[in-house]
Amino acid sequence: MAPVPATAAAAPAAVSTHEIRRAQRADGPATVLAIGTANPETCVPQDEYTDFYFRLTKSEHLPELKNKLRRICKHYACTHIVTSIEKRFLHVNDDVMEAHPEFADRHLTSLDARVEIASKVVPELAAAASAKAIADWGRPATDITHLIFSTYSGVKAPSGDRLLASLLGLRPTVSRTVLSLHGCYGGGRALQLAKELAENNRGARVLVACAESTLIAFYGPEVGCNDTIIGQALFGDGSGAVIVGADPVGAVERPLFEMTFASQTTVPDSEGAITMQYMKGGMDYHIASGVPEMLAGNIERCLVDAFGAIGVAARWKDLFWAVHPGGRRILDLIEESLGLENGAMAASRQVLHEYGNMSGTTVIFVLNELRRRFVAGGAEGADWGALMAFGPGVTVETILLRVGSGLKGN
Repeated sequence: MAPVPATAAAAPAAVSTHEIRRAQRADGPATVLAIGTANPETCVPQDEYTDFYFRLTKSEHLPELKNKLRRICKHYACTHIVTSIEKRFLHVNDDVMEAHPEFADRHLTSLDARVEIASKVVPELAAAASAKAIADWGRPATDITHLIFSTYSGVKAPSGDRLLASLLGLRPTVSRTVLSLHGCYGGGRALQLAKELAENNRGARVLVACAESTLIAFYGPEVGCNDTIIGQALFGDGSGAVIVGADPVGAVERPLFEMTFASQTTVPDSEGAITMQYMKGGMDYHIASGVPEMLAGNIERCLVDAFGAIGVAARWKDLFWAVHPGGRRILDLIEESLGLENGAMAASRQVLHEYGNMSGTTVIFVLNELRRRFVAGGAEGADWGALMAFGPGVTVETILLRVGSGLKGN
């Protein structure tokens, strides 16, 4: 037997896989540490949107559809803040449509051009929100260990997460994940994944970035296509970013919301209720008329199961709510089904009023609005809360929250 070199290292001490695994996990729950939001520059008041849309798509020859959209926009823009959409932000404007008149006709081939634009502007929008979140966090971008980028607006590789990481100056070893085509539950899904990463990787700091642009599904009206008209009255562009981590660092990090439990539920027999599909003329989508009722009929079971899993008896009226504002009727019916008082979902209604439905990113805007209300003293007394988002599947994301120490002192 050959002699062992004198420089050879001693055999490592026996360590069990369980001990290694335990050392890798965080001690405490995942916590929302910072939030940032951003929107494109173009802002269109709801009462001007019909003229804006029909002018851009050169569809003045369809007066019946124009009147229909005007009625729907007026319905969404009624005068009470708690039930209205006041304005929306968009990337699509005169310059975009002058350069790409084919976008107005869903039967013309335009997907390549849309993807080319979206692959640049969507990560840039995400970077704007992420930069605000990082500034709010107070630590350098190079301390980010994981990046989750959620969007339905990009379908090419390298994906938008690669450009986003470069724009923010994240380190080359950052672990990137892309979520695609989750629609309006994308923000909830991304936050749940961030929770799992933060709690299972000691010291991890996860940047969640959600960004959407209606550019990918913007085209002119067509007789018989009610989804197009309804969508044009509701959807807008935006980006939200959240930094999630466990075991906050002393005086540096401020725990805003603890993420105590998360789950996903698929509503039975709902496959065709909300659909999205890329076509040669952009993304085609469908939302069935019974979706609000479907959600209202299943939402309480999701909550009962979530709170039951952690052994907490909760009264719905005592919670704070971060619910995706898919539309006014969705919020109305959920409040009714849970027996909530008017104003329980004020944060969701405020975001719907100021921005419309920005798909998966909207729930992050709601979370930010809740943070603002806690800081202003407008949500005193609430300790437990629920974040809920829903989309294709029909899928319901539920995250149970507790107010963090960074908000309790306000």
